[in-house]
Amino acid sequence: MALPIIASVPHAGLKVPDEVAAACLLTPAEIVADGDEHAADIYDIAGEVTHYVTTDVARAVVDLNRAEDDRRADGVVKTHTCLNVPVWRSPLEEAAIEALLSSYYRPYHARLRALAGNDVMLAVDCHTMLAVGPPIGPDPGSERPDVCLGNADGTCPAPWMDCLAESFRERFGPRVTVNDPFRGGYITRSHAADMPWVQLELSRGPYTGNAEKRRRVLGALASAIERIERLP
Repeated sequence: MALPIIASVPHAGLKVPDEVAAACLLTPAEIVADGDEHAADIYDIAGEVTHYVTTDVARAVVDLNRAEDDRRADGVVKTHTCLNVPVWRSPLEEAAIEALLSSYYRPYHARLRALAGNDVMLAVDCHTMLAVGPPIGPDPGSERPDVCLGNADGTCPAPWMDCLAESFRERFGPRVTVNDPFRGGYITRSHAADMPWVQLELSRGPYTGNAEKRRRVLGALASAIERIERLP
C-alpha cells in the first residue's frame, strides 16, 4: 500500500532546455555538481508513495526551490552555481527568464498545489546535500549531518517532526538534525499553507550506497507515518 505522502524531488534533473542551451557555459559535470546528485536513484519511490512530482530540468538553470522573484546569483534562474561557477555566457534577457519560469517553474508549483490534501497526510521535499557546506550556503566549509529535516519551525507540526526524527535516527544513526543546516526552502515554506510539509536532506557522503539510502528512507517514512497516526 502506498504511503500517504507527496514526494517532491525538484533537483534531480540534468536537462538544459534547448532554448537556452547555446548560452549555457556549464559542463555536464558542473550541472551534476550543482544539482542533487544521486537524488534520482535515492528517491526513486514513485511506486511507494501516493503522489510523486519531479522534473528533468537542471537546478542550475531553473531552481524550483526558490521564490519566483528571487534574482540573486543563486536564485530562481541562476547566474552562478552553488560552487560559484558562472552559468551563462552573458546575462539572460528577461524574456528568456520568463519563458523558463512559464515552462518549468509555474507548472511544478501548480502540480503541488493541486495534489495538496488529496488522500495524503504529509508532503516531503526530497534533496541530497554536499557532505561539506559549499561557498554559497548557510554553512560553508562545515561538515554536515547524514540527514537534515527542516520545517522552518512551523511547516510541519512539532510532534510530527519528533516522529520523523526518531524514525530517521533508527535507520541512519544519531547524525540526524532538525533545521540545521537547512530549515526548509521555498517549496516547504510556500506550500505549507495547504498541508504539512517537511524538507528532507540526505548527505552525499559515502556512508552507504544509494540503494541502501533509498531503503532506509522508505523505512523511516513508513515508520514516521505509523507514529504520526498514533499521536493523540
